[in-house]
Amino acid sequence: MILESISIISGKWKPVIIWMLLSGPRRFGELHKAIQGIALKVLSRHLKELEADGIISRKVYAEVPPKVEYTLTEKGMSLNDVMQLLAEWGRKNIKASL
Repeated sequence: MILESISIISGKWKPVIIWMLLSGPRRFGELHKAIQGIALKVLSRHLKELEADGIISRKVYAEVPPKVEYTLTEKGMSLNDVMQLLAEWGRKNIKASL
């Protein structure tokens, strides 16, 4: 089960996307601006993968230009404790080694 769990949130950018969405809905452009160094294509692919895995939901508003918001699902919000623990581990261990 651990391998399946890790595969859903693995990689350089998925945890960052999840972390950003923990604070609330974000538009694609907001995510792209906030996550320094992520390519548009990579962000788009990861959002699609996270949506397919049920971690995030995508809501399209009928506007011109189209407005799309991404939010964490209930399943995605259940990662909050894991993400908080990971952030705490980073504060304690990574900062100390720099």
